[in-house]
Formats: sequence, C-alpha cells, structure tokens
Amino acid sequence: MRTLKLYLSFLIALLPLLSLRAYQLPRLTVVVVVDGLEQSNIQRLRPYWAPGGLRTIAERGAEGTCRYNHLVYGGDETTATLMTGALPAEHGYTMSEYFSRTDRRTHALLEDKHVKGIGSALSLSPRAVGTPMLTDLVRMRYGEHAQLYAIGIRPETTILLAGHAANGCCWIEADKRCWATTSFYPKGLPSAADEYNTSGRFQEIVSQDWRPTMPIDLYGAPTPQELKKGFSYAGGTSIKLSPRANQLVIDLALRMQESQRLGEDQVPDMLLLQLTTITPAATSDRIQTAEQEDMYLRLNEQLGLLLTTLQQRLGSSNVDFLLVGRPVYGIGESAMQQAGLQVQQFDCDRMAALTNTYLMALYGSERWVDGAYGQSLYLNRSLISQKRLSLQEIQRRAADFISEFEGVHAAFPQSELLYSDLRRSLSKRHQGDVVFEMERQWLIKEDSRRQLDHVVETDPKSPIFILSDHHQRLPETMQAEEFVGLFGL
Repeated sequence: MRTLKLYLSFLIALLPLLSLRAYQLPRLTVVVVVDGLEQSNIQRLRPYWAPGGLRTIAERGAEGTCRYNHLVYGGDETTATLMTGALPAEHGYTMSEYFSRTDRRTHALLEDKHVKGIGSALSLSPRAVGTPMLTDLVRMRYGEHAQLYAIGIRPETTILLAGHAANGCCWIEADKRCWATTSFYPKGLPSAADEYNTSGRFQEIVSQDWRPTMPIDLYGAPTPQELKKGFSYAGGTSIKLSPRANQLVIDLALRMQESQRLGEDQVPDMLLLQLTTITPAATSDRIQTAEQEDMYLRLNEQLGLLLTTLQQRLGSSNVDFLLVGRPVYGIGESAMQQAGLQVQQFDCDRMAALTNTYLMALYGSERWVDGAYGQSLYLNRSLISQKRLSLQEIQRRAADFISEFEGVHAAFPQSELLYSDLRRSLSKRHQGDVVFEMERQWLIKEDSRRQLDHVVETDPKSPIFILSDHHQRLPETMQAEEFVGLFGL
C-alpha cells in the first residue's frame, strides 16, 4: 500500500510536466487574429465558400467559441488578453488610451518616448504590458534561435502580437503607403518588409480598385443602395478597411517565411498575423452589406493561398494554424435598433463637468475634477491634499452623485472596486478615483466627437479554429485568457 501511495504521488507530481508536453509546437505556428470575425457570419457563408482557407480550416480543424471575461470596447484589450493569458487587471491594457493625471490628457497606452517609429511618426512599444506575452513564452522556452515575426494592419494590434521578444514586427502605414515598425525591436524593419517597400510591390497592391467579385444580386445581404450601384473603392482609399490590407499582410508573410526560412529547422518559429473583415461602411460585425460579404469571400481565398503555400513548402505536419476573431463592433447599434432596442450614448466629459460643479458647490470654486476617461473619474488629488480634505469622503460624494446619472448602473469609490465585477476590467495603474458601471445598451463617448465604446452586448465572443496534426481537440467554449494555454507553454 505504501508503495502504491508513493507511485500515485509521483504520478501526480508529473502531471504538470506531462500536460506541458502534451502539445509541442511544430516547426512553424501561424497565429491569425481577424478583426470582426463573427460566428454567425461563418455559419451563414459556410455553404458558399470555395475550397480554401476558412473552409479548409473549419472542415479539417477543430472549432470553438472564445469568450471574454471582461469589458470589451472593440479595441485591443481583447488582443492583449489573448496574447498574455491574463485579464486587463493584470496585463494593464484596459483601453487603447489612458488618462494621465500629469497633463490631464489621454495618451496611447503603448506610447513610449524612448523609441522612434521607423516609417511612421508613432513612438510605440509593448513596454506598457507588464505581463509575459505569447512570443515571450516561446522565446523563454526555445531560446534565441526561435524566429518570431508579427505582421499586421494596425500598429497597436501588431505590437501586441509581437510582444517583447519578437525578432521584428511591421504594420501598414496607410498615409505613406509602406510597411512601418518601431525601434523597440533592435533590427528595425525586417528585411523582407524593407525590400517590399522599395520594390514597388506595396504600391502595386494598394492601387488596385475594390469592386464586387460577382453580380451584386448574387450576394446574400446587399443594401438597396448596393443593389442600385454596387460598391466601389478606388485604389489607395480605405486601405486598412479593404481586401488589399489582407493581401498585403499575407503576401509579406509568405515572403517573410521564405527570406527568413521560417519552419525549416527543428526550433519552432512563429508568424503572428492581423487580418480584417471590417469594411468602410460597417457598423456591425454581423454581415449587413454585400461589401462585408465580399470581404469574407476574399478572406477565404487569401487564407487559402497562405495555407496551401506554407503546407507545400514545409509539409502539413510541420505547420499549425490558430485563427481567432477580435470583436470590433459586436452586434452593432443598427441591428439592435431593428430589434426595437435603443442604444444610447454616455458623454464622459459632460459627466465630469457636472461632477466638478457639484463638488464646487460643496467645497468651493476650485477645479476638483481633473477629467474622465472610459469608466473612471479622476479627482484633483493635489488640490484635495493642499486643502487637507478627505480624499475618501470626496470619492464617496462623487460616486453617489455619478450614480444618479441616466445610464449609470452603479458607481464606486476606488477603494470599493474589489467588490465589483469591474475589477477584472480595470488596471490599478490607470483606474480613477471613482469608477462607474454602465447599464446595458449604453455606450461611452469621450465627447461629442469621439466614441470610445463600440461593443454593446454583455457576452462578447468570437470564433476560434485550430488546424493541426498535433492538436486535434478544442473546448467547445473557452475563455480568452486560456488561449495561450493552447500552445503548451
């Protein structure tokens, strides 16, 4: 009996190690994050797909649903969760921008004054994300010989895919019509991207017009306007919201694999790509126009090219594909309005101004509120300290006042955040003195000009697919923070 107990204890101790080895990375892993990819659209178009990317991945691979256990605004908070395996409270990427108490302005969360843009005016890096990311974990496990590259459409998404440890990353700079990067990555712009810029290939692709690929009445969801005139985008316009963006990313990815010889040795390499289904006229992730449907049909073909080419070059057993959607608009306001649900806007700046007026009536004519952003109000802590007033008392009074605003479900002083579900969605580094939770069907805007929140539904989710000879199973439903665990890291 004692021997049996020792044996069982030994097996239990080995279980973590065995689970880590259950799935070893192949020679090349391709991770694709697709903006706006939506489950109902895939089900709707599945019968009409030509043999290729999405159809092959869906039919031959494993399919599931990825849910987000935190607030989703339609920005890269979802990308950060996927790439870190952590919630916003840990990885810190709660929204694409944060409010600075120093200058009372908003700044890009990835803003980094210590780096410079290369081919871009943006100074961005992943330093603000303090949690290890997917590429970091790969680097720590497989060492310096693992080659890790990220290619994308938007700089923020691409940098989050690249993490801290990538060999390089590059994104589409639409104004300059070139690939751009950040000096955070020591080798600068990858050579394949540099050659792409100088060869004229970039200009060749973006100059292509985007028109329907088939008669407009054959699409499933043309608008009355599209039935009359179709849709048309001249080359060079709306680059990032067109099939040209996906073509650029996939074309460069194939060149990158070839030039860097990714997947050609025994050390695992990784390509992380951002693609899109978002079109210029889109207001929902669900297909409402022929334009959106055309994006999906073209995406299927473009992914098919990527899939087929890499499998031919390296062998299907040496390449894994993981594809996941990123909610951008969710169901969309127009779809909810068609169901008789009224989506309303909550003006953060107006709320901050009225709260300041209220505190002025209590404590005197001073600037008691520094500003508001997202779901936080920021008090003027310097003034409160100077006046020797109780910060906790003012936080409580402000929270009680904000709770009375139409659209606000509840408001909490900072110290009470631990008792709210909001704690998962806010970062300690950037949360305000008062945080507030919105009622359903309310979206946040910073002022009359800019909307911050795009996703209305309370249970945002996205499809996830795996095509792999080594990893045949996928949970029917998984949390986004479990995504990194799929890689056995």
